[in-house]
Amino acid sequence: MTLIPVTILTGFLGSGKTTLLNFILKQPHGHRIAVIENEFGEAGIDNELLVQDQDEQIIEMNNGCMCCTVRGDLVRILGELAAKKKAGTLHFDRVVIETTGLADPAPVAQTFFVDEDISQRYLLDAIVTLVDARHAPQQLDEHHEAQEQVGFADRILLTKTDLVAPEDLPELRRRLARMNPRAKIGEARHGVSAVEDLLDIRGFNLNAILEIEPEFLNDVSHEHDDDVTSFVFREDRALDLERLEDFLGNMVQVYGAQMMRYKGVLNVHGEPRRVIFQGVHMLMGADMGNAWKKNEDRNTKMVFIGKDLPREVLEKGLAQCVYNASQSTLN
Repeated sequence: MTLIPVTILTGFLGSGKTTLLNFILKQPHGHRIAVIENEFGEAGIDNELLVQDQDEQIIEMNNGCMCCTVRGDLVRILGELAAKKKAGTLHFDRVVIETTGLADPAPVAQTFFVDEDISQRYLLDAIVTLVDARHAPQQLDEHHEAQEQVGFADRILLTKTDLVAPEDLPELRRRLARMNPRAKIGEARHGVSAVEDLLDIRGFNLNAILEIEPEFLNDVSHEHDDDVTSFVFREDRALDLERLEDFLGNMVQVYGAQMMRYKGVLNVHGEPRRVIFQGVHMLMGADMGNAWKKNEDRNTKMVFIGKDLPREVLEKGLAQCVYNASQSTLN
């Protein structure tokens, strides 16, 4: 049986993985893709941000980090996908696994070699790592996971290069090349990259990995920074976008260094479409998503990931951003 190619898409928090994945799903490349999503924390929203049609199967895993607590679930899901493909009840050509931004890709890659059933059905094509050019120097200095993501990459794509002075990029490229001389370094501008740089590149070389990590096939240990936490804010009532923007703008001025990643799907008063909100540290922005369906429950879900997050302040402030007709009239 022909092995099913798998791409592991990794990169630190806010590096643009979901944006790039959306680009892949939109392209007329003819590939039918099964996507496995993994998010850090009790709930995720990336599944709602992905473009979907009849040729894609989106599976979300948000009860932990794929490289540790949910690895058994990954094996189970891959097994179920292969069985359905063989039975003809599910049609896909390849799998893309998008890891949480805090994942060490090594244990994920390890799955395709140490689990016999998986190794007989799947081929690990490549680990593609996105690197946020704006925040990479700090992330590589402070987080072991960011270093591992670069070290295990078969292909490195720089994102957000437009937010960096042109004279700073060569030094970042040199640093990445020193960390991983095997990986070709390219760019993904606003989530756009050549599909041939992402799929069927046959980049993963087990022998090369064993040279830099001799215990790759034996060592399953992995630890996260304990001070990185997350929480989810949910609200069924519509939000006042102006008040929300003012509040979050003030929060990032004070706590931006601690807010490593925040994103959400917002129900905004007077807006027939979802508002997609995303931010990394001091940078934040919003865009319009799909329209709410006629009988669909409209609600807001926001995920915050960071160090020493001011959760109580955020939750109280966000609750005060609920739309109030009488207050809006007074204003």
